[in-house]
Amino acid sequence: MGTVAARQLLPRASIDEAQGLWLDLDRWPAFVDGFAAIVRREGDWPRPGARIVWDSLRNGRGRVIEQVTEFEPGAMHLVRVEDPQLHGTQRARFSRYDGGCELSLELDYALKRPGIGGRLTDILFVRRAVGDALRRTLRRFAVELEADRELQAEPQRPRPRSRNEKES
Repeated sequence: MGTVAARQLLPRASIDEAQGLWLDLDRWPAFVDGFAAIVRREGDWPRPGARIVWDSLRNGRGRVIEQVTEFEPGAMHLVRVEDPQLHGTQRARFSRYDGGCELSLELDYALKRPGIGGRLTDILFVRRAVGDALRRTLRRFAVELEADRELQAEPQRPRPRSRNEKES
């Protein structure tokens, strides 16, 4: 079994806003590496027992199944994950640091068909690819979270009236 981990500092972000974005399935296309579309949702995401099935982009992971096994609001989200090549658990952990929040991802996995030289293939190719995907996801997540924060900070301007609207 292999383990890959990645972390991302999120300056000025609260745990609640970071975890809120992370758990918003409608926002996954913006930051989850290789994500194409949700095929099915079952249960009360992100609560334990909830399950999603999603497809990756062309030439990606294929169909991915994630089932929540643990959820601690403001702290952690753990899912069992399975795709055609591997199965394992992925933990998203949210923690405070001076000036913001840190999101760390850890995936413990095993290849379904390791075959001859499977351990070597895992170490040389799979582990690197999975780690790169986690890092890309976290970088995109940080950009998306910052964009949300900037939008919320912008003053709301009045909408211009059309020629047909009367002044009151």
